[in-house]
Amino acid sequence: MKCEHCTRKECSKKTKTDDQQNASVDVPSPAQENGEKGEFHKLADAKIFLSDCLACDSCMTEEEGVQVSQQNTKDFLRVLNLNKKCDSSLHKVLAVSVCPQSLPYFAAKFSLSVTDASRRLCGFLKSLGVHYVFDTTIAADFSILESQREFVRRYHQHSEEQPTLPMLTSACPGWVRYAERVLGHPITPHLCTAKSPQQIMGSLVKDYFARRQNLSPDKIFHVIVAPCYDKKLEALREDFPTTLHSSRGADCVLTSGEVVQMMEQSDLSVRGAAVDTLFGDLEVGELRRHDGASSDGYLAHVFRHAAKELFNEDVGEVTYRALRNKDFQEVTLERDGEVLLRFAAACGFRNIQNMVLKLKKGRFPYHFVEVLACAGGCLSGRGQAQAEDGRTDKALLRQMEGIYAHIPVRPAETSAHVQALYQEWLGGADSPRAQETLHTAYGDSGHPTHSRDIKW
Repeated sequence: MKCEHCTRKECSKKTKTDDQQNASVDVPSPAQENGEKGEFHKLADAKIFLSDCLACDSCMTEEEGVQVSQQNTKDFLRVLNLNKKCDSSLHKVLAVSVCPQSLPYFAAKFSLSVTDASRRLCGFLKSLGVHYVFDTTIAADFSILESQREFVRRYHQHSEEQPTLPMLTSACPGWVRYAERVLGHPITPHLCTAKSPQQIMGSLVKDYFARRQNLSPDKIFHVIVAPCYDKKLEALREDFPTTLHSSRGADCVLTSGEVVQMMEQSDLSVRGAAVDTLFGDLEVGELRRHDGASSDGYLAHVFRHAAKELFNEDVGEVTYRALRNKDFQEVTLERDGEVLLRFAAACGFRNIQNMVLKLKKGRFPYHFVEVLACAGGCLSGRGQAQAEDGRTDKALLRQMEGIYAHIPVRPAETSAHVQALYQEWLGGADSPRAQETLHTAYGDSGHPTHSRDIKW
C-alpha cells in the first residue's frame, strides 16, 4: 500500500497494519506505567499513517516518526499531571496556541458560534490546568507581512539569468518538507523564507512572552492546536533563534480532533473563558481571520500589497478564477490589456505535482503561488475534517467553511500590536534580530527524487 499522496512508483514503507514498526508508535503514559486512573477514559493513541500527510518515504526518518508519535494527548496530560504532583519549583507554565482554522471545527462539533466555541475551548483547557490560551493570528500577521516584503524584493531582483520568481509560500509544513526532502534544488530557492505562523508563534511565546513573565524558555510547555498532522512534523524543525537555546518553539502539537476527543470524554465542569493576549491586555478583541477561504490567505494579502507597491493599483475584492479544477485558482492584475501580476493558489498534491513539473520545464507563468498540501485548504486538514471511514467529511467541511467565512477579516497591516512588537521585540522591521526571528533558510536532501520515480 502506498500513501495516496505518494509520487514514487515503489514505496519502502510498510502498510498501515504494521503500526508498531512503522506508521505509528504507541507510547505508554506515566499514568499507565504507574497503574493510575486518569481523568479521562482511554483515549485513542495519536497515530500518523501514510495517508495522513506527505511525510512518507524520503520525507520522514524513523527517528522523526517516533518523535511525532510522542506528540499526543498522553504527553500533554503527562505534563499536566506532573504539575499537580511535583514540587512547585519544577512546574511548567502551560501555554496553548490555537490556529484560527481549528475554531470552526469546534464550533461545528458543539453547535456553537465561533466565539462561544472559543470560550468553551479556553475554559476546558484552563480547567485541566493550562495557564494561558493564545490565538495564533498575530503570528500569521508577521508571516504575511514578511512575505509581502519578500515578494516585492524578489520582483525587483528577478532576471532570466537569476530567477527569483515565482515565489512559493512556506506556511504549509507538508509542502515545505516535501520540497526540501524530495524535490530539492531547483525548487527550494523559490520557497519564501518567511517562517510559518507556527514557527513565529513559538518565538513569540518562548521569547517575547517568556521575557515579559521573567521565565526561561524551558520553563514553558507550549502546545499548538492545529487542523493537520503535518504541524507535528513542523514542531521538530530545528530552526529557532539562538535566544531560545535548546528549547523548541512548540513542545507538542495536538490536532483539533484530538482535543475534541478529550472534551467529549471529560466529565469536568467547564466555564467559558476568554482567549489570553501576549501583552497582558485586560480587553480582548473580537476573533478575526485573514482573507482566505480556508487558510490564512497569503495570496490575497500579498497580491494587494504588490499591486500597490509595484504598480500603485488599489485592489479591493480579489477575484479568483478556477482553472483545471477548483483547487487551482488564478488571480491577475491587468492594465490596458497587459497582465502585470499573475498569482495562483494550488491546493492538493496533484496540483502541486503539475506545478513542479511546469516550473522545472520553465513553462510556469506565475509570479507567486500559495501552496497547500491539503485539497480544499487548511480547513480540510485530516486532523479535523476526516470521517470514520478515513474520507473527508464533506458535510462537516461545508459547515466549517460557512462558519469560517463569517469570522471578521482584518488585514495584517492594521494590527497595532504587530507594529509595536516590531519595535519593542525585534528592534525594527529591518533589524538583524527581525531577520533571524522571522526568516529561515532551506536545505535539501542533496538527492532529489529522480524524474522516473515521479508519477506525474
